[in-house]
Amino acid sequence: MSALHELGAQALLDAYRRRSLSPLEVASALLHHIEIWEPQLHAAYLLQPERTLEQARASEARWLRGAPCGPLDGVPVTIKDNIATRGDPTPLGTAASELQPSAVNAPPAQRLREAGAVLLCKTTMPDYGMLSSGVSSFHATARNPWNLDKGPGGSSAGAGAAAAAGYGPLHVGTDIGGSIRLPAAWCGVFGFKPSLGRVPIDPPYTGRCAGPITRSVGDAALMMQVLAQPDVRDSMGLPPQLVDWGAHARGMQRLRGLRLGLLLDAGCGLAVDAQVRASVEAAARLFEQAGASIVPMQPWLGREMLDGMDHFWRMRSLMDLRQLGPGRRARVLPYIRDWAESAASFSAEHVYHASQQFHATRVATVRACSQVDYVLSPTAPITAFAAELPSPTNNPLRPLEHIAFTVPFNMSEQPAASIACGVDGAGLPIGLQIAGQRFDDLGVLQLAHAFERLRAPLPPWPEPPRH
Repeated sequence: MSALHELGAQALLDAYRRRSLSPLEVASALLHHIEIWEPQLHAAYLLQPERTLEQARASEARWLRGAPCGPLDGVPVTIKDNIATRGDPTPLGTAASELQPSAVNAPPAQRLREAGAVLLCKTTMPDYGMLSSGVSSFHATARNPWNLDKGPGGSSAGAGAAAAAGYGPLHVGTDIGGSIRLPAAWCGVFGFKPSLGRVPIDPPYTGRCAGPITRSVGDAALMMQVLAQPDVRDSMGLPPQLVDWGAHARGMQRLRGLRLGLLLDAGCGLAVDAQVRASVEAAARLFEQAGASIVPMQPWLGREMLDGMDHFWRMRSLMDLRQLGPGRRARVLPYIRDWAESAASFSAEHVYHASQQFHATRVATVRACSQVDYVLSPTAPITAFAAELPSPTNNPLRPLEHIAFTVPFNMSEQPAASIACGVDGAGLPIGLQIAGQRFDDLGVLQLAHAFERLRAPLPPWPEPPRH
């Protein structure tokens, strides 16, 4: 039998149903596994074993009565730092936060509790979620389990690392420009950014989504069954819709005749590494051999769009920093302070023009995608970079050069996923992004599941360092 930390959510539920495993046994094994990994990985925040074991005991009792309380009863889960959990502080990855316990669960946390999931821990993130790395002024620097010298990506840094390292099967991240998909790509796991509003969040914000990070598409689909339940706190929430998430496994039946766009040049940002390009092209050929048509696509994101979004976010962050007293502001990660404070000289006209680039990106993305059924591309132009760097460029004036493939789909509200499609010569994972039309969340999961069946076997999951 596989080690308990290698079992997916459905396998655990089947074992609970047969009484061949108990939630308490699984939680205890995972806590031990995390204890071995965590001194090197720094993926966990608020790791509280007694709380986890108490929830696992309650789940075990329900299963023994034959009365599980929900579809994830007893399944271990982690939740990103910035998703509030009742009774816990929400530091947002920054030492500038005042650590006040939350009075409520944010929608994703509430849905998981109602479904019976067992909270292993929260997961780490960079300051305010504004980096694609695990560098934080509050948390220890998160690292990539495939190579501890590399970062896991971000801002769902701890979630991506935890999924690859086997901190249980289910992890929740958030994504406003790639923060689920980038760590999924660099950690070799599956990450799904739903259509905006599909998974309710609080507070809502343009382009910001919560979604699953898992080792398999099936586990992400199981998680969506819970996360996509409505919540009135999200003013951008979609109307309730009955989605047959179990139909994610029917992707192979849909491939014949599909038009799949292949985007190998984002239009700006970092150049695509040759090994990344080759892996994505190989993935496209697998889809083509299975009956899909591959349509080469021209880039639509321009430098003005990417810089405009960057400059608006700088001004937003500067306004947030100015709400802090000098002492708290000084505790923010210097890279983030430098980035935000660079907006101090922006004119009102400049900021207005920058703000319009979100809509320009949306219009261009929808127009480009209207010609195909789905879009295939690299998730990121490079593989994982040094753990100590806040961004691949290490330049706060060029901070977003790595998100040109991911951010358009946040602005267009379209669902997009990252799935591992290979490794580079150093053994670092490469991610394939699959994006669909707005609201076609199930279709993206179906294509991703089909690719799981089409791709060649990947390397074994990383094991914790032995001393």
